Amino acid sequence: MKVLNIHERLFKLPPEHVGQAIDSLASPSNILWPVGKWPPLELDKGLYQGASGGHSFIKYTVVEYVPGKRVVFQFDQDGALAAFDGRHYFEVVPRRDHVFLRHIVEGECSFKDWMFWHLLIGPMHDALLEDGLDLAENKLTGSSKTTRCSLWVTCLLYMIARKQAKKSG
Repeated sequence: MKVLNIHERLFKLPPEHVGQAIDSLASPSNILWPVGKWPPLELDKGLYQGASGGHSFIKYTVVEYVPGKRVVFQFDQDGALAAFDGRHYFEVVPRRDHVFLRHIVEGECSFKDWMFWHLLIGPMHDALLEDGLDLAENKLTGSSKTTRCSLWVTCLLYMIARKQAKKSG
């Protein structure tokens, strides 16, 4: 079954300015990945083609990186999306008088994994991405946008935190 998930934010800024958000991923100067509420995006070699890493139990490898324009991550065959044949990527898409900062997940999986995506992973992914796009918008434009999580995502985050606390305590 097919999974296609798209998040984007419109900016009235030059493409190279918006591209800085992509280039900041997995760095101390990150302005796109919402660290704190969400597990950090970590890469073993930084943001370079061939780097491996992920966030929490989602694992992937950088298969393409064009600075300021695009980064593509291929899901690995381990982690929570091991059975998911796909990728996710960030890209800067210039238009006439504006720019989109876009994130896309695309892939194929079994019905069981499709359900796993739609019930658990997808809602958390949507909240994480909106938080990340809020962060980028706030850093790049000086705004103070905040998107609220759904009650379902809040419950999932609570259950994950409790499970992690039991493991470490």
